[in-house]
Amino acid sequence: MAKRVIQAPQAAPPGGPYSPAVVAGDFVYLSGATPHRRDRSLVEGPFVDQARATFDNLAAVAEAAGASLADAVRVGVYLRDLEDFAAMNELFAEYFGGEPPARTTLQADLPGFAIEVDAVLYRPV
Repeated sequence: MAKRVIQAPQAAPPGGPYSPAVVAGDFVYLSGATPHRRDRSLVEGPFVDQARATFDNLAAVAEAAGASLADAVRVGVYLRDLEDFAAMNELFAEYFGGEPPARTTLQADLPGFAIEVDAVLYRPV
């Protein structure tokens, strides 16, 4: 099975030497999305603004891979402050709908931003 690297011109580019997503068979592996704009500037402001930008970046990468967040089977959420857990949950429900994926949420020492989210998508080809 060959892997295919996905670039996502509508999302913030990677901040290091990694691919935004990789397709392998029926699975799409999305790297961690953060609250950065396409010019790599950080979305400032309250947690909700950073979280929405992060989920929008994740959705743009999924779309570039021919999928959507509705195809998510596993999501990892990394929060700088667990006080933001309830607000993240509200947005998560917005973005992932009525049949949410499996999820892990962890507190993490994030460098200057409040949230990072990665995902695994399943889309039969």
